[in-house]
Amino acid sequence: MKPFRKGDGERSGLFTRRALLLGGVQGVLLGALAGRLYQLQVLETERFATLAEENRINLRLLPPSRGLIFDRTGQPLAVNRNNFRAMATSDRGRGADVLVERLDQILSLGEAERTRLLRELRRSRNAQPVVVRENLGWEDVARIEFNAPDLPGVFIDLGQSRDYPEGELMSHIVGYTGRVSDEDLAGRDDPVLQLATIRFGKKGVERSLEDDLRGRAGAVQVEVNAVGRVVRELDRTEGQPGSNALLTIDLDLQRFAAEKMKEHQSGSVVVLDVVTGDVLVMASTPGFDPSTFARGITQAEWRDLLDNPERPLHNKAIAGVYPPGSTYKMVTALAALESKAIDPWTRLPCLGFIELGKIKFHCWLKGGHGSTNVVEAIAQSCDCFFYEAARRAGVDRISDMAARLGFGKQSELGLPGESAGNQPTRAWKQEKVGKPWQHGDTFNLGIGQGYMNCTPLQLAIMTARIANGGYEVQPNLLLAKATPREELGPPPPVAKPAAPSLRLNPQHLTMIRDGMNQVVNSGIGTANALRRDSQGKPLDPSLTFAGKTGTAQVKRITERERDMGITQASLPWHLRHHALFVCFGPVDNPRYACAVIVEHGMAGGATAGPIGRDMLVETMKRDPSRRSDRFRKMASR
Repeated sequence: MKPFRKGDGERSGLFTRRALLLGGVQGVLLGALAGRLYQLQVLETERFATLAEENRINLRLLPPSRGLIFDRTGQPLAVNRNNFRAMATSDRGRGADVLVERLDQILSLGEAERTRLLRELRRSRNAQPVVVRENLGWEDVARIEFNAPDLPGVFIDLGQSRDYPEGELMSHIVGYTGRVSDEDLAGRDDPVLQLATIRFGKKGVERSLEDDLRGRAGAVQVEVNAVGRVVRELDRTEGQPGSNALLTIDLDLQRFAAEKMKEHQSGSVVVLDVVTGDVLVMASTPGFDPSTFARGITQAEWRDLLDNPERPLHNKAIAGVYPPGSTYKMVTALAALESKAIDPWTRLPCLGFIELGKIKFHCWLKGGHGSTNVVEAIAQSCDCFFYEAARRAGVDRISDMAARLGFGKQSELGLPGESAGNQPTRAWKQEKVGKPWQHGDTFNLGIGQGYMNCTPLQLAIMTARIANGGYEVQPNLLLAKATPREELGPPPPVAKPAAPSLRLNPQHLTMIRDGMNQVVNSGIGTANALRRDSQGKPLDPSLTFAGKTGTAQVKRITERERDMGITQASLPWHLRHHALFVCFGPVDNPRYACAVIVEHGMAGGATAGPIGRDMLVETMKRDPSRRSDRFRKMASR
């Protein structure tokens, strides 16, 4: 037995205290742990069971079937077709590089496609699938299925893509769809727009009716594993397809217009119902194939479209702006008549020019037209008459009348990209040019030149409002819309304008229409050759029409250049004048108005006039406003 040493008791007591302290701490920790376990397993059992279920079960949206688009007779303009596409998921972005590399070996993705796919896989949430490639052929589908063991998370999906049966013919009206951009998402909280497979309207009716055409998403409940892979499908709720749309366009007339414009490089034709405002024709040439955008346009294709000098992506009917030239003279005449600057019996002289200080403003007829009243001046398109009429009326009254007839502002058509044109005023010139308005500016405005420009649609609106007796008719593209479960058909015919009156003197409107009638149907008219058809035969008396020619200056040929033998025909195409023609018919009971612009066509009567004549005569023969029997009932199916 060892002897007791001094200090052993103290050390023994110290050890005991330390052991008790450590044991106490451990006891506290164990108690806290037990308490936490009790809280998790007993008190919050329901909450954590819910979270576990949410981790196990995902709710995924199903894109709805996009609504179809038809012309007024039920012919399809935009439809859906089956689309085999390769989809891929990556476990929260893990393994994305390897997966993309394998896909590249099989599908030859290319640099841009690889970059896009990597970005989307890394951004994907909850293992949401992303699109690898759409519109797969059978060979690509077979290669993917054959290599499926080496492509974890890759599968073939049968979806829908947009198809446009009429191609270029309806490209500017119908438009096209594309991938959803950040700009598209602005102001919209529809969660379906976050799906990789959804397509959004980019142009035309596809864009303006996007919210109606898109429909409502469905949903599918799926069970997923720990890394987010789908194990099985638990429940499915189908979405609501988008509404079908019936447009006012008459496809047969649209084809007719395209055929008439075929020999010209660039231009536009618009035909309106003067009572309802229905747009029966809106042709812009050249066009583009919207299906290239639906399948995914390449950089080379996009560059070719942008670099084309004839601007095929440009809807010239609503976005092309041109000086109206002599087609604007009806505005000047109405402004002068309504302001009493002239009256129906006023006759003004034309010597071939009118002097303003040291400047001579010439008439197109070198020797002049002599003394003319407003009807004769319209018929002969006398520039000097309208110089003086504009001077007497003043720019303010002319601009006011122009605004009432639809110039200087966008219409209520609703198509994206529409231009307001430019209706100049004193304030506009001071702000934009920094100079006060001059008398010479008024002269130029009186004949539709100078700072004035407008769209073909605005010219058609002006003509329609003159033809219908002065009612503020607005252009309209949508005839009807309905869900696929509802009947889709044309509304009943309309006989009288529902638009408000412009409160123009009926006598003045009659004089303007008489002048336009004489343009075509009298010996003094600038377009009297149009009284006969393209075969030289007189027109059917029931198909008579009235019109007005116009030429918009692009490059002025100086006297020195004229002496050198330079003419419009000898200039390069892009420097020649634009050819314009507006018309309405039938003369005794107007129902349709037409505006034609042939870019760089030189002479309105010779180039644009025959197109306007043939277009209006064909429309009157078909009379779409009174015929609903041509409607195809399959449009509602």
